Amino acid sequence: MNFSDFDFTHDVMDGLSSMGFEKCTPVQEFAIPVILEGKDLIACAQTGTGKTAAYLLPILNNISREGHTGMHTLIIAPTRELVLQIDQQIEGFSYFTGASSLAVYGGGVGAAFDQQKSALVQGADIIVATPGRLLSHINMKYSDFSTIQTLILDEADRMLDMGFFDDIMRIVGELPVARQTLLFSATMPPKIRQMAGMILKNPEQINIAISKPAENIIQAAYMVYEGQKVQLLRELLKGKTDYKSVLIFTSRKANVNGLVRELRRMGFSADGMLSDLEQKEREEVMLRFRNRETQILVATDIVSRGIDIDSIDLVMNYDVPRDPEDYVHRIGRTARASQSGVAITLISDNDMHDFRKIEELIERDIIKIPLPSGMGIGPEYNPSIRRKMAPRSSGGGRGGDRRAPAKKDFRHRDRGNHQGHKKAGE
Repeated sequence: MNFSDFDFTHDVMDGLSSMGFEKCTPVQEFAIPVILEGKDLIACAQTGTGKTAAYLLPILNNISREGHTGMHTLIIAPTRELVLQIDQQIEGFSYFTGASSLAVYGGGVGAAFDQQKSALVQGADIIVATPGRLLSHINMKYSDFSTIQTLILDEADRMLDMGFFDDIMRIVGELPVARQTLLFSATMPPKIRQMAGMILKNPEQINIAISKPAENIIQAAYMVYEGQKVQLLRELLKGKTDYKSVLIFTSRKANVNGLVRELRRMGFSADGMLSDLEQKEREEVMLRFRNRETQILVATDIVSRGIDIDSIDLVMNYDVPRDPEDYVHRIGRTARASQSGVAITLISDNDMHDFRKIEELIERDIIKIPLPSGMGIGPEYNPSIRRKMAPRSSGGGRGGDRRAPAKKDFRHRDRGNHQGHKKAGE
C-alpha cells in the first residue's frame, strides 16, 4: 500500500514526497486508517517496523486540517533518547505543515526547563515527554491540557517495566476524558492489558510480528569463555573496513570504557554510551555516531530502544541479555526499514541458559560458529547445564574482560534548515 492511498493533506503528502517515501510498512498500513477515523488503538509491534510514523502522520494530518489551536497531542515515552528520536521524526514530517513540537525530558540545563515551561504555557502542537519530567511541570500548576485531543503511549511495556504506571495514570487524570488514546507496545503482558482497559475506549487492536526479529537480520553466535571475548572481538573486526556503523551491546557498565579503549587501540573510531553520561554528552556521542564520525558505539541497554540510525551494519551482543525481549530490541537496531543487517552474539558458558530462552522466544535455533583458528576451543553449547565458574583460556590475550563485582525549543520549524530523513521508520 502507498501513502498516496490515504486522504492526507497536501502539506503531509508534500513532506512525504520530498523525503522519497512511497510505500507503507504493515503497521502503518493497518494503524493509519484506524487513527484517521478517530478510534482508540492498541498496536503491538516491535521496533524497526515504522510505528512512530504510523501515529505521527495521521496526527500531523489532523493538525494540518484543523489548524493550530494549542496543545493537540501528548506523546509519552520511557526514555529521553526515545523522546528525542520522536521529536526529530516530527521535525522531518512536519516541515510543510508548520506544526510545532517540544521534547520534555530531564537531565538538561536550567534553561531547558524554562523552555519546556514556556512551551507548556503557550501550547506547542505536539508535546513528547518522559513521565517523570512531565509530572514535574504538572505539579507546578501552569500547564493547560484542556485542548489535548490525542494521547499516545509509546513503548508502554517498557514504561511499566520501569515503574511508571502510577505516573502515567496521574498524567492521564490531567487530560480531557473525550480524547483519542493510542497505545503502542512491543509486548502485551497482563499489566498492559489492565492499563489499556482503564484508559482506552473500545480500542481497535493490531498485532505485527510480536517478539520476532526481522527476517532480513542474519543471526549467528559464538561459544566463548569470558577471557576469550576481547580476542574474538579483535578477530571479528580486524580489517572490516566495510562495516561503516557497528553497535556493540554489553550488559555491564564496567565493560563500556574498557571496550572503547581496546577498539581505539585497534584503530577504530569508537565511543561509549552509558547512563552515567550527562545529557549533553549523550547527545554529542549519538550525533557523532549518527553522522558516521564514530564507526563503533559501545553501549548498555540504554540505547536498545530509542535509537533511529540508518544502515547499522552489525549489532554485536558482547554479553547475552538476561531478558529475551531485550535481545529482540537490541538486534532490531539493524536491518531497519527493509534493509539487511548482521547480529552476532558472544555466548559464555554462564549465558547458555539465557540464550536458550531467547531461541525459544524467537522460535529458531541460531547457528553457532566455531571460533577462529588459533583461539582454542570454546565451551560446548549445552543450555541444560548451568556453571558457576567461567574458566579462563590462554587465548584471551591482553585486554581480556575482567568481570566487575555486581553492584546491588519550543520551536516552530525553520523551513530553511529542513533536512529530510531516509525512511518512514521509527
